[in-house]
Amino acid sequence: MARDRIARLGLAPARRAGRLSGGQRAQLALTLGLAKRPELLILDEPVASLDPLARREFLRGLMEATVEHEFSVVLSSHLASDLERVCDFLIVLVDSRVQVAGEVDRLLATHHRLTGPRRDPDRLPADQHVVCARHTDRQSTYVIRTDAPIHDPAWTVTQLTLEDLVLAYMDKHTADRRVALEVRR
Repeated sequence: MARDRIARLGLAPARRAGRLSGGQRAQLALTLGLAKRPELLILDEPVASLDPLARREFLRGLMEATVEHEFSVVLSSHLASDLERVCDFLIVLVDSRVQVAGEVDRLLATHHRLTGPRRDPDRLPADQHVVCARHTDRQSTYVIRTDAPIHDPAWTVTQLTLEDLVLAYMDKHTADRRVALEVRR
């Protein structure tokens, strides 16, 4: 399997790994990990230092390998756009604490952005759980989680991308930790 993958990637077996490009080194590392035929492969930021094309190729190779060899992958990444291409189950961690977890399709189906006239969160229906909120003098924008349909005509409802969802939970956490500044004159 490793020889076939190396040949398919166009890597010269005699070439030193240190002379390979970042993308080629990442593919080689994945090949070495797959050579053991794991049931579970754990990858920590495997594409962080790769350019966009190399990232795409690595993730495509990873997905092909998971289908071909039937194993699971736990992948950590700060690049939500990459996760959207390959992830079917998401866990958002902030400061080592789980903020949300679930199947990606289900999470995206139950999270929405509401934009409308300024409204306090306690005036939202009980089944709409606020993930994060932003307010101006006249407008409120909420990211909410709900299984129920949203019927209030005052709100413009938009679907979230996976990146929007991740950032909403990260923003919620940082907003909870912000210290209000008071300026006295």
